[in-house]
Amino acid sequence: FNMGKYSIDPDKDSKSCKARGSHLRVHYKNTREVVGAVRKMKLSRALTYLTNVMKKTEIIPFRRYKGDVGRHAQGKQHGQPQGRWPVKSCQFVYGLLKNAESNADTKGLDMDSLIIEHAQCNRAPRMRRRTYRAHGRINPYQSAPCHVEFILSEADAPVARPEASGRIAKK
Repeated sequence: FNMGKYSIDPDKDSKSCKARGSHLRVHYKNTREVVGAVRKMKLSRALTYLTNVMKKTEIIPFRRYKGDVGRHAQGKQHGQPQGRWPVKSCQFVYGLLKNAESNADTKGLDMDSLIIEHAQCNRAPRMRRRTYRAHGRINPYQSAPCHVEFILSEADAPVARPEASGRIAKK
C-alpha cells in the first residue's frame, strides 16, 4: 500500500507533519489561489483566514487566473484588487489543514508554532461527461480536479543577535 509521494521532503522530519489530497473534485484554478494565499502562514492564522473567507469577511486575492474576476475593496489588504471567496476550495483546504493538525498532534508537535512551509496544488486528470447540443451534436462537459499537498513545520526559536563586542567595523 503506497501512501503517495510528496514533491519535497521536509528539512526536519521529526518537527514536521504532512497532509495531501488527490483527485479532489474542486476547481483547480480556485484552489491554486487559495493554497497560494495560505502558504507561509501560521496554521492557526490560516484556519481563521479560511473561516473568514467562507464568511466573506476576508478575500482570496486572485493573482494568476484572474480574467473576468471582479475588483473588491477587501483586495487592498493584499495589494491585489481582484479577488473572490471560493467557498468550496476553502472547505477542502481547511479540511486538509485540520488533518495536518491532527497528524501534528499525533506526532506530539507544538501546535502554536506550526507554519505552512510547503503548499502545492497540481492539476489532476480531467473527469469527463457529455452535454447534448442542438442538431444532435455532443460536446465534452469536463471538470478540472486537483491534487493538494501541505507540509507544516515547527518554527525555529528566534536567536538573539550577539553583542557587538570584538566586531571589526567596516571601512
